[in-house]
Amino acid sequence: MTGNHTDKTISRRRALAVTGGTVAAGGLVAAGFQSAFADTADTTTDADATASASSTSGACMTLMTSVTEGPYYLDGALVRKDITEGKAGVPLTLRLTVVDATDGCTPVKGAAVEIWHCDAWGYYSGYTTANPGGSAPAESEEGDSANDQTYLRGYQVANANGVVKFETIFPGWYTPRTCHIHVKVHTGGEKEDGTYEGGKVNYTGQLFFADAIAEEIFTLDPYAKHTGSYTVLADDMVYDGGGAASGLLTLKAVHKKDPSKGYKGSLTLGVDPDAESTGAGSGGGGTPPSGAPTGAPPSDSPSPSASASS
Repeated sequence: MTGNHTDKTISRRRALAVTGGTVAAGGLVAAGFQSAFADTADTTTDADATASASSTSGACMTLMTSVTEGPYYLDGALVRKDITEGKAGVPLTLRLTVVDATDGCTPVKGAAVEIWHCDAWGYYSGYTTANPGGSAPAESEEGDSANDQTYLRGYQVANANGVVKFETIFPGWYTPRTCHIHVKVHTGGEKEDGTYEGGKVNYTGQLFFADAIAEEIFTLDPYAKHTGSYTVLADDMVYDGGGAASGLLTLKAVHKKDPSKGYKGSLTLGVDPDAESTGAGSGGGGTPPSGAPTGAPPSDSPSPSASASS
């Protein structure tokens, strides 16, 4: 599936920008996995990843720039590794390494990494009636047992090597965005009542997928039931073409000849643990496409505003 979008969805509730410092260049490929959801990476693997991230001889460059939070953020995500809740899709094991870009790219132990993304048909939990664009069945037709307020959202707390791992599915897409995962890095808070409370957000970003891989995935079930014009990376309003430094994941197929078996994705996130900014992240301007988003957040969560890109 290829194509361009001319509409621009511009909505946000909150976005944070961070400037200055340095960041690890490129994504780190996680090795030793037996399947997309297998957790066989041991301490040696984590240590190797940390050594790569910590090197100051060319491994660090400019700090990754925060981008917009988007319109689908919800507070109170659960601390958990598996965020799928039974949602159908191609398995994705996500490994992220958080480093202090102001201190030689050393690991940030205890950093809380939060991610959220849409399901295979473009629907976000909490906004299950929001129109994903194109032609897609209603989210209610998926027939899964997922909680409509919590699926495909979660936190993980970084280990001593700055590493977190998530088990999820390859995201779908919605108009007018390319395929992506939202991410925040928090520090200074603590786990409480199953979620993460307090502290501050050091980085707000988005993770992206190579066009060729995304388009191949979208020919598979259940993704293929969502039809329409998919936005490629070059036409996306948020991705700026900077590769790993702009959130482009390193991806490795579990089985090269069978993409339905899943992928392993990895990236190093360079942050300044002392920094916090409430300025708007990058992502462009414009107006929301007609009819989207039409969903409403849960009644106990703030409604997103309509002033920044998704």
